[in-house]
Amino acid sequence: MKLAFLSASLAAALSLAAVSAANAWTRSGSVTTARGTYYGGASGSCGGGSCSRSGSVTGPYGGTVSRSGSITRTGPDSYSYSRTTTGPNGNSVTRGGTVSVNRY
Repeated sequence: MKLAFLSASLAAALSLAAVSAANAWTRSGSVTTARGTYYGGASGSCGGGSCSRSGSVTGPYGGTVSRSGSITRTGPDSYSYSRTTTGPNGNSVTRGGTVSVNRY
């Protein structure tokens, strides 16, 4: 659970660092804690009304958590998204849905 939390935190930090004018990006980095060093990387791209990203974090004992996802504009005010997270034992969870924006 702590690895998943750390992985989500590192992925979020890498995502925030990825803001740029380019359509595609890659980032990597590491963080050292009292438990060891965690290595992470992420990449993403946008084009044609769709954006996608993927990333992973490997812990000091070799366990890797990865996440990939995408979002696509399906209409003037609606989007469809999907993401899959895979844990160190190979089990995965996929979530997805649609979002409608209500303009005031």
